[in-house]
Amino acid sequence: MTEKQIEQLLKDYHWMINSVKIMREGLNDIGGGMTAQYGLEAAMPKASGGHSDPIYQEFNRREKRWKKIGDYERKIQMVQEKIHLITIDREIEVLHWLLEGKSMRWIGDHMGLSDRHIGRIKDTVIRRML
Repeated sequence: MTEKQIEQLLKDYHWMINSVKIMREGLNDIGGGMTAQYGLEAAMPKASGGHSDPIYQEFNRREKRWKKIGDYERKIQMVQEKIHLITIDREIEVLHWLLEGKSMRWIGDHMGLSDRHIGRIKDTVIRRML
């Protein structure tokens, strides 16, 4: 992984966590108002290709979302596995606020440091996570 990739993971971490939570809640609502076919209807021949079947299309849409959740979870896990490498209090604090989705200016105001100084701390955090 490069520094740019780790930096992007840190920037994306907050919204990915929220997206995974919301997507899981939505996808766990099985059925979504659709009902399965039973009896004679289930035995009837289906349209060729299956692409006009709304159940099939919904299955494909949900399958793609589950794959996206897995992708986000892998990225989230990459960050979480490297958090232990950050041991200096200032770096821990900056990393925490970055993972919460806060801007450099907000973190600087919160910590009483310039946003440029926060940028240098963030760069150190990224190098340690490499």
